[in-house]
Amino acid sequence: MALFKQISEITAMNLRNVPQRWGTSMVIVVGIAGVVGVLVSILAMGEGFRATLAGGAAADRAIVLREGASTELTSGLTREQADLIAAGAGVAAGADGRPLASPELNVIADLPRDGTTANAAMRGVTAAAFAVRPEVRIVEGRMFEAGPRELIVGRGAAAQFDDLGVGTEIRLRDSTWTVVGMFEAGGGAHESELWGDADTLQSAFRRGGYNSVTVQLESPEAIDAFREALAADPRLTLKIQSLADFYREQSKGLSMLINGVGYFVAVIMAVGAVFGALNTMYAAIGTRQREIATLRAIGFGGLPVVVSVMAEALLLALLGGVAGGALAWAIFNGYSVSTLGAGFSQVAFDFRVTPALLVNGLVWALLIGIVGGLVPALRAARLPVTTALRTA
Repeated sequence: MALFKQISEITAMNLRNVPQRWGTSMVIVVGIAGVVGVLVSILAMGEGFRATLAGGAAADRAIVLREGASTELTSGLTREQADLIAAGAGVAAGADGRPLASPELNVIADLPRDGTTANAAMRGVTAAAFAVRPEVRIVEGRMFEAGPRELIVGRGAAAQFDDLGVGTEIRLRDSTWTVVGMFEAGGGAHESELWGDADTLQSAFRRGGYNSVTVQLESPEAIDAFREALAADPRLTLKIQSLADFYREQSKGLSMLINGVGYFVAVIMAVGAVFGALNTMYAAIGTRQREIATLRAIGFGGLPVVVSVMAEALLLALLGGVAGGALAWAIFNGYSVSTLGAGFSQVAFDFRVTPALLVNGLVWALLIGIVGGLVPALRAARLPVTTALRTA
């Protein structure tokens, strides 16, 4: 009990004196806030990109590509193959009794953006695409019609490219297309695309088949029966994945790059923050050297001194971590950007500062506080009383 009383008394006294050293204490707070703010902001980019790609990845949906294809653009399926896939075991049926299978064409078009051009993803679909993806809904204008060269654009695509509002006309492959509607897709990657009738796009871009087929399964477990049924057909050589696995694979490369950059920058900044904490805590101990020596002389042990110094370092680190996380959330959460996706087209997404990222930032802050405070704390506890009184 005496030990705990000593710890509480010396720690409380130490923390009460923090405002008197606020100038030097801010070195720790600002340094750690910078580390946490940068780390959380960069990781929020990767989190937002992953969440956007996974936006339409319902557990009971699967995507079918040609064997060996890594993206929809590198895949190719004939109309006959698309029909065989739709008839596979485990595919759910719609209200009209038809299988919920959406054969889709993917092409890349150059569209104007900020005075230059950028790749835009275009998707040719049939009516089945909207039954397989009920989250896709028209929010402005109307649905395109089969036959005329009409498009609907995702809200993300409309925001990142020039002149894609409802009613505008764009030139694609020496022909004029009219934007007749705008859609949302639950915040998923499809919002960065332009959609049109599959047959019309096939004719305009001189394509004879499809790139992929997305199916609604009877249940998430039905994918095994679906895969086995298609594998048994000698006319088919396919790659079948759940949409969740497909989008996880698509986002893996960029997410690893973003996370690698984030942690690399954070480590460099953390080294600087540790040295700042060391200098600050050494300075704090130097100004309290006589006080610490007196406490040791009247019977306080070394452990309470260590705990008091560490408590100050951790408190300042926690304040810095909270400040850095709050700034990252206030500035970057929901911030919209775009980048080149795995299909070589622009994907619009929002930064996502999640609770898990904030907790990660606080852990980093406390680790910096521990490293920066431990050595000065041990030095204060081991300093001989006579030496401390003589040099104070």
